[in-house]
Amino acid sequence: MIAAAESSISFLQFIQNQLEVFFTFTAYNNFTVGHLVMIFLGCVAIYLAIAKEYEPMLLIPIGFGMIIGNIPFYPGLKIGIYEQGSVLNILYHGVQNGWYPPLIFLGIGAMTDFTALLSNPKLMLIGAAAQFGIFGAYAFALLLGFTPAEAGAIGIIGGADGPTAIFTSSQLAPDLMGAIAVSAYSYMALVPVIQPPVMRLLTTKKERLIRMKPPRQVSKLEKCLFPIIGIILTCTIVPSGIPLLGMLFFGNLLKESGVTKRLAVTAAGPMVDIVTILIGLTVGCSTQATTFLTGKSIGIFALGAGSFFIATAAGVCFVKVMNLFLKEGNKLNPLIGNAGVSAVPDSARVSQVVGLEYDKTNHLLMHAMGPNVAGVIGSAVAAGILLAFLK
Repeated sequence: MIAAAESSISFLQFIQNQLEVFFTFTAYNNFTVGHLVMIFLGCVAIYLAIAKEYEPMLLIPIGFGMIIGNIPFYPGLKIGIYEQGSVLNILYHGVQNGWYPPLIFLGIGAMTDFTALLSNPKLMLIGAAAQFGIFGAYAFALLLGFTPAEAGAIGIIGGADGPTAIFTSSQLAPDLMGAIAVSAYSYMALVPVIQPPVMRLLTTKKERLIRMKPPRQVSKLEKCLFPIIGIILTCTIVPSGIPLLGMLFFGNLLKESGVTKRLAVTAAGPMVDIVTILIGLTVGCSTQATTFLTGKSIGIFALGAGSFFIATAAGVCFVKVMNLFLKEGNKLNPLIGNAGVSAVPDSARVSQVVGLEYDKTNHLLMHAMGPNVAGVIGSAVAAGILLAFLK
């Protein structure tokens, strides 16, 4: 009887020890307040994507990745995104080494119509003016104590281009890439919230009612020559922009040539969708509380918001200045100035929505697409300039 009792106690002790060991491997034993905060923010991102339809193609993968990346685990299991050899770590190499952004740009080029820009080339200047947000944020980041390389990576948020932000930060400030990427994509998603107040503040009712001439017809020859001339002009000046600009113009040539439809459809459809999933999920996973919740991350989000306001204001104000030199009948509606940032086509849609608030028959979308696609080129050029000077 005594032997049986001792055996029973030993068995219970063994079970207890095994349960204690099992508990050490569960997330519940490793949770911190930071993990809970990041999981909550991931849920907020998913809510905004589903309920508000703010960039769902981006916020759902990023939000879900934030949840995955902040479920704590016992070290050494090779499942975390920062553990060498894990599946997530291998997928994250595409972000760390800048593989994914050029592929995204290839897809953007294959789905972008540059007709609005070609029909009115002066709209390119608006896209250039909006890049003041990048250099404004760069200056403020230097004042806050960031290194020049870190400031350059942070400043690119003002271009409102997630892939460009990831590519630039992977080269200049890999340690800040998670915060920069999440900030860039978050502000891209919040374009309909951030930009309208700035646009209304800086324009008069009379300016908002300006009607622009219909865009002229653009020939197929012009469309085919544009990517060829574009790559030569931009990349001979800024060779460091070749990975992004080269793929952007190549994708556009696939679309406009008319003889590579299958390649264009693949680049603009399945390929860009796959890369968007991978880049969104892995960027979200990289926001582990232990590496993400720092004072620098808070500073990056503040600077990102500031750069977005500067970019929007610069675009709107530049159109107002241009109008001083344009004849009556050729003037531009300043509401398209916000579209100079690279959030395609969301910022152009904001121009349309705000314009319709004041005149139900004044459709600005087609006009706003000109500076919008110019902003894509402008942000890539700005990234190339920063890389050339700071890398």
